Amino acid sequence: MAATTVPIRFTDDAGVIDIAESLSAVKGDGRHLWLAGDETITIERTALSPAGDGFVDHVSFSIADFLPLPEPPEPDGSQLEIDIEGIDRHGGYLWFVGSHARTRKRVRPHHATEQALARLAKVSSNANRYLLGRIPVVEIDGAPTLVASAPAPASPNGAKLTAAALGLSKQNRLTRALRNDEHLGLFLKIPSKDNGLDIEGLAVVGDRIYLGLRGPVLRGWAVVLELRLTEGDGQDLLLAPIADADGRRYRKHFLDLDGLGVRDILAHGDDLLLLAGPTMDLDGPVRIYRWRGAAHARTSVVVTDEAIERVLELPVGAGDDHPEGIALMPGEPSALLVVHDSPAPRRRWHRHEILADVVPLPGY
Repeated sequence: MAATTVPIRFTDDAGVIDIAESLSAVKGDGRHLWLAGDETITIERTALSPAGDGFVDHVSFSIADFLPLPEPPEPDGSQLEIDIEGIDRHGGYLWFVGSHARTRKRVRPHHATEQALARLAKVSSNANRYLLGRIPVVEIDGAPTLVASAPAPASPNGAKLTAAALGLSKQNRLTRALRNDEHLGLFLKIPSKDNGLDIEGLAVVGDRIYLGLRGPVLRGWAVVLELRLTEGDGQDLLLAPIADADGRRYRKHFLDLDGLGVRDILAHGDDLLLLAGPTMDLDGPVRIYRWRGAAHARTSVVVTDEAIERVLELPVGAGDDHPEGIALMPGEPSALLVVHDSPAPRRRWHRHEILADVVPLPGY
């Protein structure tokens, strides 16, 4: 099967531009797609059309409707973005993760020297970015729908699925657990595009939560964190102890991805598919790797050539068209759907539509 494109059509309103031009995460769910952008606080749902020629019926869900965001609204009523970089569907929940990254001001061509220097010196932090959360999913009129709570399937005691998150307060942020880490602690204050901490992938396998780091990349080694979560008070989630983790509430896995960082993760059987690209603000290269047997790791591991397979090389643009999210294509389990941040003009036929790539998955 040759690579093709498929349109994703959003509701035609002003907010669609931010969504369509900043897609960073995607997850297939039957004939539906969950999508998220890094400049909003919303999660989008679309459905494969009856003819199978595009994704339609866009519905947007605001995370603020389910969870209290740490940052207060702006004076105009808007909310600071969560910078959602990964989503997954597992165990009755849709999971999402923010970048957990600090940012440095961007310099534009029109900025004079003094203004450019001032912007480069400005580093900021946004508490909404430090969320790792879940929202219950139920079927309503044949479509997976986000809800605040729902009965837990097959629960004899009336237990409920509830929206909750790690990072609703400073006390339970992942970064608190990492601040004294010998590999990652020094990178917490460094902005994301400067090789600082930057989460850009999420996969949930059983009770394991895998987070792929775009940065830091340490002497060419990419990092994947492995967590377990447990219930806290109210809507708080907490890091749970992990056996054989030297007292830490996380594991670190170091992967040889040819010097690239992780841009997305997709669980595929016992393996993880890793979308990898530059840590810095560069165009490419962008590749897909397979970490074989990832779900069987029982301790922190250094993953070398024996367990890592380079699967695909993806095209990138010059200053645009950066692959940011991968999912199995609904209806075609042997193909990957790829969505892009900073899409090239050729992907924007209409204001409310964007073209995603469908690429064959070798060996399937």
